[in-house]
Amino acid sequence: FPHNSLNQQSFELNYRCICNHLIEFTRGKNLLRGQSFHAHVIKSGLQTIPLICHHLINFYSKVQLPYLSEQIFRETHFKSSTTWSSIISCFTQNELPFNGLEYFKLMLRNDGMFPDDYTFPLATKACAMVNSHCLGQSVHCLATKIGYDVNVYVGSSVVDMYAKCGSLGDARKMFDDMPERNVVSWSGMIYGYAQMGEDREALTLFKGALLQGLAVNDFTFSSVIRVCGNSTFFELGKQMHALCLKLNYDETSFVGSALISMYSKSGMIEGAYQVFDEVSDKNLGMWNAMLIACAQHAHTKNVFELFKKMKNAGMKPNFITFLCMLYACSHAGLVNEGKHYFSTMKEYGIEPGSQHYASMVDLLGRAGKLDEAMKLIEEMPMQPTESVWGALLTGCRIHGNTELAGSVADRVFEVGPVSPGLHVMLSNAYAAAGRYQEAAKARKMLKDRGQKKETGLSWVEEGNRIHTFAAGDRGHEISDEIYRKLEELGEDMERAGYVADMSYVLKEVGDEEKGRMIRYHSERLAIAFALIKFPKERSIRVMKNLRVCGDCHVAIKFISKCVGRVIIVRDNNRFHRFENGECSCGDYW
Repeated sequence: FPHNSLNQQSFELNYRCICNHLIEFTRGKNLLRGQSFHAHVIKSGLQTIPLICHHLINFYSKVQLPYLSEQIFRETHFKSSTTWSSIISCFTQNELPFNGLEYFKLMLRNDGMFPDDYTFPLATKACAMVNSHCLGQSVHCLATKIGYDVNVYVGSSVVDMYAKCGSLGDARKMFDDMPERNVVSWSGMIYGYAQMGEDREALTLFKGALLQGLAVNDFTFSSVIRVCGNSTFFELGKQMHALCLKLNYDETSFVGSALISMYSKSGMIEGAYQVFDEVSDKNLGMWNAMLIACAQHAHTKNVFELFKKMKNAGMKPNFITFLCMLYACSHAGLVNEGKHYFSTMKEYGIEPGSQHYASMVDLLGRAGKLDEAMKLIEEMPMQPTESVWGALLTGCRIHGNTELAGSVADRVFEVGPVSPGLHVMLSNAYAAAGRYQEAAKARKMLKDRGQKKETGLSWVEEGNRIHTFAAGDRGHEISDEIYRKLEELGEDMERAGYVADMSYVLKEVGDEEKGRMIRYHSERLAIAFALIKFPKERSIRVMKNLRVCGDCHVAIKFISKCVGRVIIVRDNNRFHRFENGECSCGDYW
């Protein structure tokens, strides 16, 4: 007996030592040492113990080798609920949600094996990743059936899943019915509102969470900071950053990604660089956030350098990474580089999606290679989306190919109804081709369907107030002063050599009326307001929901030179930093 007791103690010590070492290698993501230790486990005959299998599965998952985790799972004879949870978690963490859901189904078919408050949240997370409201409802129904819907962890994951699938009604009902809520349920609901553009609801809920004394986490902060970036509440965004610093959340990847996006969208790319440099443990989302920020601000050289650094850091690019690279190439006219990244995707096991094709068409179209762009569309393995046709029409407009634009409009209208945005682009394509009858018919079709063209708006932030302008808007409290300022600017610009380009007015009206229409575009009203209200040392940041027109782009260059101010304009596609008569985009946008 004493001998057996000693053997048992020795086994337990060895067993604990192995588990501790595997946890250590997992935290450090040390592949070589972990694999060596795995060999030792096999030689010792301990690989059959469920908890050791769990740690091995988790180790290979963290070093982004999920199929090795799957191999270990399959070789394990006795599978506990922890083993099943480990493999489901492995696939969801490695962005393979369908595999995770497949193992969740296999677990349900296994006699005597039921999901618990750890497994259900993994399944709902996978449903959210594939954006399947239907699958998520099935998991929710199963949780309700076996009594787990009242569990705070399961309930919170359901709220989060519905919110990420865009089903705010279901998410809010679950949230309101929960007997107990935690930070995940609050954060999921805030994220849902932020994702759907319900910014005020998101901020109101965040305020409610703080008033209830909830200890919010990095995910909560990241959602609120994204609201600030999307709505250009820059001052509030800076306050959120300060609060994150105070609570030591500033160096987490979730918050870091959101801060990079917020500073970038507010035109303060320097702040984005600072946040990126200060976070030591960067996840893929953070690298992608910095890549798109650099691309939107025309820091193309930095995009390529970051991509190299990211790979050197052991990060595997995903489909979003390649969208960032293609976007950067498109807006810098780098056709060969764009083709290289497009073909490189398959080396990483990524099949180009419709968004990647749209980016490639945009790249070729902007570079004037319209025939090549059309050929790529014909070769697409899926039906061309509205984004693809929109990218081609943009290329046609830039290079004045009105014939191809009109032909594209004919082809798209034959397919069936399109969104109001593309409808307007197609109507403009007819007008640019001189086919005014078809343009009028297209606009009437839009009106008959009860749809409206999105109103072009520009806005600036002054203190805690947002001032919004539409073209020809005279509703502002200092409207008379704004228009006087524009007349003043117009005279200065003409003396400096500015001549209005009337071709951007696609209506059959006289030149005098065209001049008046183009002179009072929303971005010019916003700039005039800022020149009146902002101190001279302050940069002017204007946000716009639509693309800045070509004539306004030229006009703002002249304004920046005449008034000696830095003017940053964010349209719906990228940033333009105007200074001393030049724009950061190099007139290629």
